[in-house]
Amino acid sequence: MNIAWENAHTGYGPDADRPTTPGRLAVSEAQWRRRLEETPNGWMLRAGSLLEGMTSGKPVHVMHTTTYLKEIRRSRQLYQAAGCLVGALYGAPLTPEGSGLRPHNLGTWLLESKPCTHTLVFEITPERPVPAKGVNYLRLGEAHLQIYEAYRDFLTPPEDQAFRQDAILRVNQAAPFLDRMMAMALGELPCPRHFLDELARAVPVVPFLGYLYFEVVAEYLMLHSTSAATKACGESGELNNRLYKQLAFSAVESMGHLFDLALFSPGRDRLLELVASVEPTLASHVVAYVGERLPHVFATAALALKRDAASVTFRGATYARLARDAPGLLGQTLFRLMRAGPRYPQLFPVFEQAKATGVSAYWNTEAIPVPFNGVIPKGEVGVNLAWPGGARTWIAERCPSGLLRPTEELDLTFVPRLADLRETALGRARFALPRPADY
Repeated sequence: MNIAWENAHTGYGPDADRPTTPGRLAVSEAQWRRRLEETPNGWMLRAGSLLEGMTSGKPVHVMHTTTYLKEIRRSRQLYQAAGCLVGALYGAPLTPEGSGLRPHNLGTWLLESKPCTHTLVFEITPERPVPAKGVNYLRLGEAHLQIYEAYRDFLTPPEDQAFRQDAILRVNQAAPFLDRMMAMALGELPCPRHFLDELARAVPVVPFLGYLYFEVVAEYLMLHSTSAATKACGESGELNNRLYKQLAFSAVESMGHLFDLALFSPGRDRLLELVASVEPTLASHVVAYVGERLPHVFATAALALKRDAASVTFRGATYARLARDAPGLLGQTLFRLMRAGPRYPQLFPVFEQAKATGVSAYWNTEAIPVPFNGVIPKGEVGVNLAWPGGARTWIAERCPSGLLRPTEELDLTFVPRLADLRETALGRARFALPRPADY
């Protein structure tokens, strides 16, 4: 399993190992990295403040917003949370400055957009300099698949059969589009004019495509923006997170209820409108960028790492062939189907906890107390609640200058176990809906 977790992490910084890619793609991962680093803000993929702060080996400060302060005080415990950081407690970096702690621009956005929450501040001390490796949730498919196979006995035989059949049916239904993306990634086919409209139609069939689509657009915005606000972020060594937040909430009306990227599916004209509303000068090149970048990201996330991409087709897909050729796509599709199923609340502590435990063990082996979202080091970090050294924790208040000031230290125990589903954003969204009759 450690191989799957290693493959689910992306290295950054000047000394990071460059990942390999499936064979015969038109552009390698290392070539793409060089291109990304040459963008206006690409230097932050090597030496931004997030990477420097997370890897220095010095104490790291992280903020986390919560609506459960009363419960935390009473239990004196903190639990893991499922999400893009796979069990790490989601937050944003803080930088000591003057008489307080300055939030990363993502943290400032969290404070402004979640006014009814309380803020916790953590101080974590690594044992030594930390590798610049972030968890890339787009590449978690292989881990999803391995855990599915390991814990299938928690499913009824009809459930197991239904998940497998539905996954294969969906891949076969989307196969013409998926094969077209593979041909584009191989350099055998130029980007069709209606590519984004086809992508928008494919997302409801294979929801994982919505996650890929969003992250490619977010990457484009953050790396290419030259607005005054982005330049101000850059002066602090930070990518501008407000760009993709604004895009996501404009694209999907329900994002404020549950941040669900499976619903991100704008067609070509809608994407142009969305990007123009965020930063008008970026609209002219976004379609071409997504058309070139997304097929490559899909191939690297979907296929087995050493697979010859030219030998892969999704037409006539079977479970065994997908498990061999495209374990990332199969695992992501199975995970999404399970998450949408009526028995997910019962399966959640089995399958989700196995992932959280597995990645926590990997982080401890690698001496990573504060993992970050490695799709791109944009500002999303987490606290590894399985870190043996623990952390100091305070309640903090925001002063008029925008700094956070710790006001009360809490004596908390970090519990490397997932919080109850009902206490998460996903759980609150699920349980707010009528339950299926067969629940």
